[in-house]
Amino acid sequence: MQTTLAEFLRDTPDGEEAKSIVGKCVHCGFCTATCPTYQLLGDELDGPRGRIYLMKQVLEGQPVTESTRLHLDRCLTCRNCESTCPSGVKYGRLVDIGRKVVDDRLEAQGIQRRA
Repeated sequence: MQTTLAEFLRDTPDGEEAKSIVGKCVHCGFCTATCPTYQLLGDELDGPRGRIYLMKQVLEGQPVTESTRLHLDRCLTCRNCESTCPSGVKYGRLVDIGRKVVDDRLEAQGIQRRA
């Protein structure tokens, strides 16, 4: 998947790493079969493939909302998805980067994380 990094991430180590990880995803959906939150909630955005789409949008500078953060926060970071990924997507690392970027973007908008 081709990703064009937003200016705020261009030429940053996290931005380049995230772009590389997103680029490995082939959207096969094998990850959803092993994702506990997807299995429980049945929402594409609460599974690895959907979260990868969300993180791609964030990396490209699309607006970030509390909903974006909620879907990323629902990930248990169990990394079950990594064991079934035929492309070797390092999803755990990507979600770590994604959470930080989302938190930073929301904080820049004056939206603090709820306790």
